[in-house]
Amino acid sequence: MRVLMVEDHEELALTVAAGLRREGMAVDVVFDGHAALERAAANAYDVVVLDRDLPGVHGDEVCRTLADGGCPARVLMLTAAGTISDRVTGLGIGADDYLPKPFAFAELVARVRALARRARPALPPVLARGGLKLDPSTRVATRDGRRLVLSPKEFAVLELLLAAQGAVVSAEQLLERGWDEFADPFTQTVKVTISRLRRKLGDPPLIETIPQAGYRI
Repeated sequence: MRVLMVEDHEELALTVAAGLRREGMAVDVVFDGHAALERAAANAYDVVVLDRDLPGVHGDEVCRTLADGGCPARVLMLTAAGTISDRVTGLGIGADDYLPKPFAFAELVARVRALARRARPALPPVLARGGLKLDPSTRVATRDGRRLVLSPKEFAVLELLLAAQGAVVSAEQLLERGWDEFADPFTQTVKVTISRLRRKLGDPPLIETIPQAGYRI
């Protein structure tokens, strides 16, 4: 899952982003409305966490522009103003959800995950294939009943492969959806993560390499 965090309070933005990364999400961070629009145009995000009171371009205008431009990302709007009329206004300009400040981090995570599910084609709540099961909501993966101990990136890659339902997922797609903007596209990051996953999944092998195309389960 890839998230764009847009918040002009730098300390808050970086703290929330760090927490989301610990939850296995790939997070890019910007601090104003201009940068938000640039990033959203250049990258495919599942969710945009958008502060309403932004410098440069106001959060309302960012939200409206994303909605009018057909951006597939879901927008979770944050604001210190928590009245019903504020929420109605935010939802009316294209936000998919609304969370007043201050907020509980656990609630933010739950709302981001819920919005990400809405951003993708409908999938079963538990992804399963060949004795392998993965529950995105509880962050639990098992094979033939054996719980797998996975790092956040390993879990993210496995979720992306299972969500493809047998289709091939390229290394570029895995890198784009599972890592943030600081990932080097010329490294062996994806290959190394796939290798670790294969060891943890055990035999018989489940992840197939498709030469010059990518990977599939």
